[in-house]
Amino acid sequence: MQRARCAAFPGSRPARTTTGDRLVRASVRLFAVTNVDDLVVVALFFAQGAGHRGSARRVVLGQYLGFAAILAVAVAAAFGATFLPEAALPYLGLLPLALGLKAAWRAWQDHREGATDEGDGRSGAGGPGPLEVAAVTFANGGDNIGVYVPVFATAGTGGMSVYAVVFLVLVGVWCAAGRFFATRPVVAAALARWGHVLLPLVLVTIGLLILVEGGAFGL
Repeated sequence: MQRARCAAFPGSRPARTTTGDRLVRASVRLFAVTNVDDLVVVALFFAQGAGHRGSARRVVLGQYLGFAAILAVAVAAAFGATFLPEAALPYLGLLPLALGLKAAWRAWQDHREGATDEGDGRSGAGGPGPLEVAAVTFANGGDNIGVYVPVFATAGTGGMSVYAVVFLVLVGVWCAAGRFFATRPVVAAALARWGHVLLPLVLVTIGLLILVEGGAFGL
């Protein structure tokens, strides 16, 4: 039947799924599953920097720095090098926990000084800095490393390159989606009113979850 169909339409060829296509699809699925929670954090970072020149670039730069660090550790581990012992991963929760407490302290100070209404206290330094975003991205993706390592190890060098390229492209897509959500009128209004509370709450929650789920400090 297939041969007859091809004979009837000489220019047509049966669709084939190449190894590259399968790798790209697998990469997209893996990234989406392991980074869906990061979308909320990205949106909050964009909202925190709203109205500050260059803030969006700093968020995007921080996202790429953080995820590049995740990829570097995962690739190194796939080749047998251990730069970050598995036992140390749970303690990455201290990074978002500390940043969340810092953001909460800043929000409390702004509220006490009445600076929030003027817009200079909610993100006094012009929104989040790239290293701050990178630290949260890396800590929040620490558990992703354990998922990526066996996948990278079995994919080989070529497959690993496909995963890395697709992941880095999708980081940009995630940033665009986060900014899109943060700039929708309804969402933007809610984040403008409650973002200074939500960001510390989300960061502290992420930090505690990483610590507890990883069994850090015997938790």
